[in-house]
Amino acid sequence: MKKTLRYLMAMAAVVVFSLSSTAKDVTTAVPTIYDKAIAAAEKQNAIVDTIEVFSNKMGRSIKNTVVLPAQYSEKKNPTRFFPVVYLLHGAQGSYRDWPKKADLRSLASQYGVIIVCPDGQDSWYFDSPIDPKFQFETYVVHELRNYIETHYRTLNHPKYRAITGLSMGGHGGLWLGWRHPDIYGSCGSMEGGVDIYNYPNRWKVNERLGDFESNKEVWREHSVMSLVPTLVPGQNIVIDAGKNDIFIEANNALHKALDEHDIPHDYTVRPGRHSWSFWVNALDYQMLFFYKAFNSGVN
Repeated sequence: MKKTLRYLMAMAAVVVFSLSSTAKDVTTAVPTIYDKAIAAAEKQNAIVDTIEVFSNKMGRSIKNTVVLPAQYSEKKNPTRFFPVVYLLHGAQGSYRDWPKKADLRSLASQYGVIIVCPDGQDSWYFDSPIDPKFQFETYVVHELRNYIETHYRTLNHPKYRAITGLSMGGHGGLWLGWRHPDIYGSCGSMEGGVDIYNYPNRWKVNERLGDFESNKEVWREHSVMSLVPTLVPGQNIVIDAGKNDIFIEANNALHKALDEHDIPHDYTVRPGRHSWSFWVNALDYQMLFFYKAFNSGVN
């Protein structure tokens, strides 16, 4: 019995030695279960903050969610700075939507980025020409960004800023990104309402721009579609659309217009309707897209 036990132990030692001696030469796929375990461990150290930022332009405070990656609090590298992804919600939503529906802590840690979710309040993310309490272009682009960049360790260069969102937030991601290419090196949209001109008197747009019939030119000027002729190549643009989405025709038209103006962009149509299952899935692809843009270097 003792000889058998010693033999088995010796054989085990040989196997261990064999594995260790060939480890440098053999690379095996890591089982998915380990990826999930690592992600779960990392997100435990990620931090989710709710902050209020005062808007001088609107004279009121706006709430926001800020998600810091696990790497942010690592003691071994306390001076590391991070890219920022601004993630916008849709109509009738709030700053709490994305953190509730998507695992932003894991995504922030996986890609080493700070994620900021502003409260857009059915603003469509532009400065309303008729309501001084809804000046969300100024708020997101300048006031909120300045707060984030003075209170967190961020890489303050356009290459390291991205902005995207769903539905109304998709319009906002492209509207703010395209109007401020000096601020955002990357921008995107997920089933965005990219042509508000085609949807009069819906989703409170008339409360921001005035009656459609008497303000058609204002509506046209505040639609993402109107910005295409002003664009020049240089930004990293990603647009996701659902095959059965309510905005699919507008997104197809936008894609065609971008092609006609020779504006490079990633455009993906995949199965899906106007739903959180589509947006959460699309976010995975867009985070990878932005990560690659952040790591492409500074021009």
